[in-house]
Amino acid sequence: MTPEATITHTSNGLLLSAKAATAVVMDPRTGAILALAVEPGFDANNYPSVARHAPNRLRNRAVTDTYEPGSTFKVVTIGAVLEEEVVTPWNRFTLPYSIQVADRVIHDAVERGTQTLSVAQILSQSSNVGVVTLAIELQRRKLSEWIRRFGFGRSTGIDYPGETKGIVLPPDNWSGSTIGNVPIGQGIAVTPLQMVATYGAIANGGEWIQPHLVERVEGKKAPPPKRRRIISERTARQLRTMLRGVVEEGSGTAAQVPGYRIAGKTGTAAKPDPTGGYSTSRYVASFVGYVPASKPRLVVLVTVDEPRGAIWGGVVAAPPFAEIAGFALQYLEVPPDAPGTDADG
Repeated sequence: MTPEATITHTSNGLLLSAKAATAVVMDPRTGAILALAVEPGFDANNYPSVARHAPNRLRNRAVTDTYEPGSTFKVVTIGAVLEEEVVTPWNRFTLPYSIQVADRVIHDAVERGTQTLSVAQILSQSSNVGVVTLAIELQRRKLSEWIRRFGFGRSTGIDYPGETKGIVLPPDNWSGSTIGNVPIGQGIAVTPLQMVATYGAIANGGEWIQPHLVERVEGKKAPPPKRRRIISERTARQLRTMLRGVVEEGSGTAAQVPGYRIAGKTGTAAKPDPTGGYSTSRYVASFVGYVPASKPRLVVLVTVDEPRGAIWGGVVAAPPFAEIAGFALQYLEVPPDAPGTDADG
């Protein structure tokens, strides 16, 4: 039996337990991985015993494991429809609480009446119905192209062994209902590194940069990381504005760091059930974002596997994001971009 990781949210006093947790910190300007952490880990001084009794602890899950991202993936769908000029951030849609997609009914997380939301509000309020509505306008082949363009379904090429490329269905294998789950981060498996690289591209103005750990080898600089433009600076700017809304007035308010503007997205994804369908009791909660939002220096991702006591990314993963970001900003002496503000303002 895998021992539980214990996560304490000092910002709200919650003590939560979970099966596992992962955190990644990256510089979006260079792709440099500044920190990787997984829990439960192991004592390197006790390697033989761990290898014999708990070999699963030896792998770096930020590199080797995949998960269904849920709502953090919605930036890919929104970014695609913006870049294809299907919509603008200000286009408004009248959205019911649920939508029928082939044999599935997709609904929003919180029951509500029919609402009219702009594209920006669809992302900040994390409307499943809204994102699926946009994805249907884009259609499956074009959405699949954008998923690949953002780097999903292939390895990042990080200089660390055992990297997984994730699981992405080719469009020819989509069922009628796939257009209803992939756009909202279900039916697709990604790695923490892929998500960090995606948000890094949004943070830096639209350029995907290969994550890497090694800076120098015997005093010589390592080869430069691969780079490619995936979205325009205009689309990246539009997404950055929307992601600030998530933290300022949406589901990610617990990610706020005093003195700094934060942009990011929460995710809460039910885990696939081995017997079919999705579990009603096992989830992955996550938050990924960057700071300072006005001139990003850090992208931070936190995933919590099978949290207990609460399941929502905004409750479970956003507070650790704030703690990690707050420490790193002080350590790196990054000046505030919102001086005089506090976590509630």
